[in-house]
Amino acid sequence: MPDPIRVLIVDDHQLVREGLHLILETNPEMLVVGEAQNGEEGVRMAAELHPHVVLMDLRMPVMDGITAIQHLRRNQPDVAVVILTTYNEDDLMLQGLRAGARGYLLKDTDRRTLIDTIQAAARGETLLGADVMNRLLDHTTGPTQTLSTTSQLELSPREREVLEAAARGERNKEIAYSLGISERTVKAHLTSIYNKFGVDSRAAAIAVAAQQGLLPD
Repeated sequence: MPDPIRVLIVDDHQLVREGLHLILETNPEMLVVGEAQNGEEGVRMAAELHPHVVLMDLRMPVMDGITAIQHLRRNQPDVAVVILTTYNEDDLMLQGLRAGARGYLLKDTDRRTLIDTIQAAARGETLLGADVMNRLLDHTTGPTQTLSTTSQLELSPREREVLEAAARGERNKEIAYSLGISERTVKAHLTSIYNKFGVDSRAAAIAVAAQQGLLPD
């Protein structure tokens, strides 16, 4: 059997941490390596425990989740972060995705969606629910950098196709198949898009594209 996905839970509510721990420990593909009660503790424990995925709350004392995600992206870029929050707020969602999170879930999500999102994040993929994608596409203002017109126009037709497919939730393999190109070429296009947008993840690129009106309705 492959090694289990190492998960760190960061949430200031003990009941939430214990509930997530119970859910995940029933899955043989998951291993909860630790629990932290605030962002600062989460960043420190991530450096010590080397998780594959961090489940991150956003509103916490000492250090909030957005700041913690920024620390992790800077110091441990290989660690995938999935936001798990009670608050259904577009601004927080956009900030979290732009900071580098690979998923966004509300705490009332079902077990299957939670597991699927963690597995996708561990594979380096972004799995955003249809409701989150719709909110991204509907959201035209927020705390994001404004791209210059030149930067927008620099997206090639193929990069736009790849970006739109990514926004539909397609994986690299599916994008490659539908466009008749290799997965390696898809990754190269995504890397180019990230560089132009000043981001380093698919979710962040989709968030920026949605805010800049670069995605079709």
